Parts: sequence; C-alpha cells; structure tokens
Amino acid sequence: MADLTLEDIASKAGVSRSTVSRVLNHQPNVRQDVRDRVWQLIEQTGYHPNAAARTLASQRSWMIGLVLPKAVGNFFSDPYFPQLVSGIAQACNQNEYTLALFMLDSREEEEKVYPRISRTGLLDGILVQAGFSGDHLVERLVTSNMPLVHLGRPLHARDVTYIDVDNISGAKTAVKHLINLGRKRIALIGGPLLSTAAMDRAQGYREALEEAGITPDEQWMRHGDFTESSGFSCMQELLSTAPDAVFTTSDAQAYGAIRAITAAGLNIPADIAVVGFDDLPTMQPAIPDLGLTTVRQPIFEFGAQAVSLLMEVINSPAGEHPNRMIETSLLVRDTCGSGDRAFV
Repeated sequence: MADLTLEDIASKAGVSRSTVSRVLNHQPNVRQDVRDRVWQLIEQTGYHPNAAARTLASQRSWMIGLVLPKAVGNFFSDPYFPQLVSGIAQACNQNEYTLALFMLDSREEEEKVYPRISRTGLLDGILVQAGFSGDHLVERLVTSNMPLVHLGRPLHARDVTYIDVDNISGAKTAVKHLINLGRKRIALIGGPLLSTAAMDRAQGYREALEEAGITPDEQWMRHGDFTESSGFSCMQELLSTAPDAVFTTSDAQAYGAIRAITAAGLNIPADIAVVGFDDLPTMQPAIPDLGLTTVRQPIFEFGAQAVSLLMEVINSPAGEHPNRMIETSLLVRDTCGSGDRAFV
C-alpha cells in the first residue's frame, strides 16, 4: 500500500488524477460525494502523498504560524493557552497542515522574526494572538498580504479578519444574573486597559448595570492583568466600597478575589457573590467544594474555528471573510448564591 501513486487512488475512485489532487489540496469545485469517496480510499489504503511533490504542485508550504506577541508572557502558566493550542493543533492535523509557533518577547525579537514569518513561501497563513500593547505587528503583517486571522478583536488594526468570543454578551449575562439575584453593589475586577477582551467584558458589565437602572460607579471598578494575584490585590481595594458581588474578567482573578474576601472574614456568597470568566477546569478552587460561577468560553472550539477561518482566507485570498463570533454561556455554581447549578 505504501507504493500507491496518485494515479492508483484516482483509478480506484473512478476519477481523474487532477480531481484527487484537488481533494488532497483542499481546493473547491469537487462534489462532496466525490471528495468523501477519495478521502475514504486514502484512509483505507494508508496513502501518503510525497510532501515535496505536494508542495510543488500546490505552490503551498502546508505550514501555518501561530504568533504570540510580547504581551502574552504567561503562556506556560495560564491554562487558557494549552487548550487554545490543542484546538489549533488538532484542526491543523485534520487539514494536513504543520503548525509553527512563534513567541515574541520583545520588539527586538519581533524585528528579527518578522522578515521570516512574512516571507513568501515559508507560511501559507498566520494566526496572531491578541496582545495588550497594540497591533503594531498585525498592521505590518496586513501590509505583507499574508493570509491572516487575528485571535480576538484587534485594538487598532483595520481590515483584519478576526475571530472572537462574544465578550460583551457573556459579561452582560453574568452581571444580569447577579442583578436578578438581588445584588445591587456589583464590583468589577477588569483586565488590562489595552486588552480588547477586557474592554468588551467591562462594556458588558456597564451595559447590564445601566439597563437595570444602576449607574456604574468608578469606585466599584479596578483593573488587573487576568492573574490570580491581581484579583487578590484588586479585591482588597474594593472591600472598602462594601460590594455585595464582584464580576471578574477571568477565573484566575475570581480565585484571587475569593482569597481576599475570605481573608477579610467575609462569607461567599452570603456577603459577596463572585462570578468569573473562562471556565478553566485546571484552575484550583480557592475554597474546596465551592464551585465557581463563571462565563464559559469554548476555548478548544475557538482554536479549531480559528484554523477553519484561516483556511477560508488561504483558499480565497481575494474574497470577503466575515469575522466569526463564538457564543459563551453562564455556568451557575455556588459562588453567586443562586443555590442551583445550571447553564444560562
């Protein structure tokens, strides 16, 4: 079986050699039933096209890049990123692409790596993780005409195809739930001021309060960096404002807030209800057996959908590619004081 040729697959499938080539290269204009038949034969026979010949025939490298800018300094400690990369990697495998990872810790590294990742022939496309310090790298990549998908809403860059979770809606749902439970002094522990995810979650928080007739008060708001330590320090400052609930823009911040609340001798959720954002299963609870109410974002699916969108951009570089928005859901547990566990 290992010696099978493209012609052998075509003969067995009853199609032309060019049709098999188009299927292998994920090109359009092949009927779905024909595409399924060809892939079934490839799987049954264990056929593997010659990588070099495939690259020459398709004029592609069959490699995409994942670029993590300098602001993503907690890649190895934040449980968000392993799930994201896992979703991206699985989708790359399904599309027969190789994933190349570029971690840029400084502007100097960006200057060195940019010529490589933007050079014609090395990568077929790029995924760029949103950072907290602007979109300088994204703007440069846009001018290079490299197929690009931004992971998260870009801060400044225009004409960039992006995928994001619906941070505004997710935050609004969480805060409205707290309001419906009778909470009136709801504090916010936000993320970095130059993070669009943090901006959108803060906007959802404000909109929920305003729609309920509650005027957002700046003294109820603090901004951290999505980490547990920042959640702890922000909550310590907020305790003087006597909140009866706090919405945090990450689960890590929520656990930091819980530590600060319990250290002050207060009870969760009787004195202060807590809601997070992420639903990261690897986060350790601050209080055993106290489940964290949180906004669940499907991180693995987000990574897979990002690759799917990038494939569209690669296969149709001149076409219009609508941005994708991934829905969130509120997972109600113990820390908001509702008494029931459910999805909202």
